[in-house]
Amino acid sequence: MAETTLVYTPRFAEYDFGPGHPMRPVRVQRTYELIRACGLLERPHVSLEAPPMASEETLALVHHRKYIGAVRRPRDGEYSHQALDFGLGTIDNPIVEGMYEASAIVVGGSVFAADRVIDGAASAAFNPSGGLHHARRARAAGFCIFNDAAVAIAHLLKRCGKEVKVAYVDIDAHHGDGVQEAFYRQRNVLTISVHESGRYLYPGTGYVEEIGEGKGTGFCVNLPLAPYTTDDTYLFAFREIVCPLLEAYAPDFVCTQLGIDTHYRDPLTHMCLTTRGYVAVVDEIAQRAGRWIALGGGGYQMTVVPRAWTLAFARMTETEPPEEIPPSEAAHYPGGEGVKLHDSGDAGVSEDLSAAAREFAEKTVQSVKQFVFPYHGLPT
Repeated sequence: MAETTLVYTPRFAEYDFGPGHPMRPVRVQRTYELIRACGLLERPHVSLEAPPMASEETLALVHHRKYIGAVRRPRDGEYSHQALDFGLGTIDNPIVEGMYEASAIVVGGSVFAADRVIDGAASAAFNPSGGLHHARRARAAGFCIFNDAAVAIAHLLKRCGKEVKVAYVDIDAHHGDGVQEAFYRQRNVLTISVHESGRYLYPGTGYVEEIGEGKGTGFCVNLPLAPYTTDDTYLFAFREIVCPLLEAYAPDFVCTQLGIDTHYRDPLTHMCLTTRGYVAVVDEIAQRAGRWIALGGGGYQMTVVPRAWTLAFARMTETEPPEEIPPSEAAHYPGGEGVKLHDSGDAGVSEDLSAAAREFAEKTVQSVKQFVFPYHGLPT
């Protein structure tokens, strides 16, 4: 069995926009602590590695140097009203002390995960602090300063050559717009985003008609779903679209954004997955990801994120996780000792809402097949 790497450093906690912001760094810390408490780091062929901070040269693989400079400027004691031109100093992306270093260490974690997989040191590497998929070439957006996923993929292409094929699969509730933009005209990166429809949720993009341009036409895939989508409907859509595309494309590397804001208890979205549905999706990816770079992403319910990402990491390590939260971590979860690692119930969606979400998914699946499948030799 090949090695699986958890990429973690306490420095990930520096990516902190303040106590009132939804993106709380404690979720990554508690994920690490729960993974450790569950004994997953003691398993054979599992390693824990601390990453270096990404260099400016690495950041510039995706981001404009003027933008990188704008992120650095507060560190150097310089503030400018022009920061707003770069999306900095907003409610979503406030300017905070140490912003440049904190953002660069997250990118460093994802690039390090990519290097572990490229070098053959691990078949899968997981950076739970990563998945900041909204950042654009010269603009912060949606809690994301630098786009670690896009930088990691660009770094991989630089190291392995343009002939290598990468599949990027994003299961965050929000559309992976920044990564899509970075590779929209390329066919050696297949970007797939499964998300709550932009009709209802930020960033308002990710429609089925967005299929790439130029040489990249057909290599950008969007699978928008309706609010109140539950496990069965999500898995239906994923298996109808994502699984056959991955098999047809046959990527050399798979990079995933494993956001868990699709969970029914998440405060910022309207999807209704449980941890069991989420892990079933991760399992579908695992079956098709020979060399796997896994990143975190969204997820804003503090009692959900660590459990879901621990369960995902257990799947990466091919380990059966414990049924209950270990006693050392139980205080973080309502009910204390005896709390299950998986959800104990379901999302409680009414039959009418569930049926409407299913109908939406079936229409979306058919549209995606018509728009994209012909480019991959798949039947519509």
